[in-house]
Amino acid sequence: MSEKSSDGFKIVSDNRQARFQYEILETYETGIELAGTEVKSIRAGRVNLRDGFALVRNQEVFLHNVHISPHKTASQVFNHDPTRTRKLLLRRDEIRKLVGKVEQQGLTLVPLKMYLKRGWVKVDLALVRGKKLYDKREDSKRRDDQRDMQRAMKNR
Repeated sequence: MSEKSSDGFKIVSDNRQARFQYEILETYETGIELAGTEVKSIRAGRVNLRDGFALVRNQEVFLHNVHISPHKTASQVFNHDPTRTRKLLLRRDEIRKLVGKVEQQGLTLVPLKMYLKRGWVKVDLALVRGKKLYDKREDSKRRDDQRDMQRAMKNR
C-alpha cells in the first residue's frame, strides 16, 4: 500500500474506488491541517479515504468523512476524533475557481490519495463528475480488452 522513493515521496493511502465511480476533471495538491496524533497515525498508514469528500464554506475548503485511526500509544485525553472535519490548505484563487465549478456545474470534490512529501502530509483533491452505469461498464470492458491484448502480445 505504501510506496517510497528517494525524493521523500511516500503514498500513505489511495482512493482507487473514486477512479471507478467518478470521471476526474482536475486535480489539486493541497496541504491539510492536522493534530499531532493524526500525523503519527498517517505515518503509520492508518487512513481511509473511501467515503471522503470536500466542501467549500466561507472561502475555505474542509475535508469530511476521512477516517484517520486514533494513535495507539497516545492517551485518551490527547487523541483525536477519527472522522473529524479537517481544513484543507489551498490558495485563494484556487478556492474561488473551485467554488464556481462546484456550485454552478454540480461537480464534487473527492480526495484521491494522501501522501508524505518531504515530511509534509499532502492530499490530492480531485474535481469530479459522477459516472453513469454505462460509463462504468464501458471502462471495465476497455480494461478487459487492454488486458487481453497484453496477454496476446506476451504469448506471441
